[in-house]
Amino acid sequence: MSTEYVPPKVWTWTKASGGRFANINRPIAGATHEKELPVGKHPLQLYSQGTPNGVKVTIMLEELLALGHQGAEYDAWLIRIGEGDQFGSGFVAANPNSKIPTLVDRSGPEPIRVFESGAILVHLAEKFGAFLPTAPAARAEAFSWLFWQMGSTPYVGGGFGHFYAYAPEKWEYPIDRFTMETKRLLDVLDRRLGESEYVAGPDYTIADMAIWPWYGGLVKFDSYGGSEFLAAHEYKNVLRWTEQLWARPAVKRGRMVNRLAGEPATQLRERHDASDFETKTQDKLEKAG
Repeated sequence: MSTEYVPPKVWTWTKASGGRFANINRPIAGATHEKELPVGKHPLQLYSQGTPNGVKVTIMLEELLALGHQGAEYDAWLIRIGEGDQFGSGFVAANPNSKIPTLVDRSGPEPIRVFESGAILVHLAEKFGAFLPTAPAARAEAFSWLFWQMGSTPYVGGGFGHFYAYAPEKWEYPIDRFTMETKRLLDVLDRRLGESEYVAGPDYTIADMAIWPWYGGLVKFDSYGGSEFLAAHEYKNVLRWTEQLWARPAVKRGRMVNRLAGEPATQLRERHDASDFETKTQDKLEKAG
């Protein structure tokens, strides 16, 4: 008896998809409940969780502050995507796509919403004149690598990560398909970093900030428990660059913000002041009771 799936003429949503995120997956957009977003004291309000896409933006904000841009002070509010916080009415108003991260820039006369992590990086880079070259060729290179990440990495997370780590069953075909693509992308990056110190050239840019949480995660932090399976140690140039960025204090801080996994000392679930890194990490909050 064949078990091959035969698609119907018209797909209908009749059951949960299964896997880790089945409780939040649905084929429609819009809010599921009323909930306004909190607003803190700083010019920039970030609503996020410490996934690779969220980490891109917190690294950028911490790097801006390290350069002395006081206007980059921010409140980082935790959006628990596994619990559906992104479907609250306030979040949907700020981001119709209901994905983290979302930024509301309140530094001007009217709030500006910015959603999609790449758009947030560009907004901040242009606002503060930092981490994005102005020379046409260098600027084009940085944008090219930024959009390389935005366009290709869903194959890593939604493809490889989902079928290797999160799907309700292991299926050979999708795992092989997305492993092949993930390794191809690692090879693209490895070859580039064999000829350039940073991804877009000799200078550190938003392209590095966008790419590092994803591909640094694969080679250094065992994303999806898949580093050995991917033979991530073979990508020597990616490893060199990953360690180079990891040595930056702002990168370490950025990776802590809105983080829900890992050692409690590495989790700063909400960030409202620079001193929070010293006083409000999860280990200290748990110790205080």
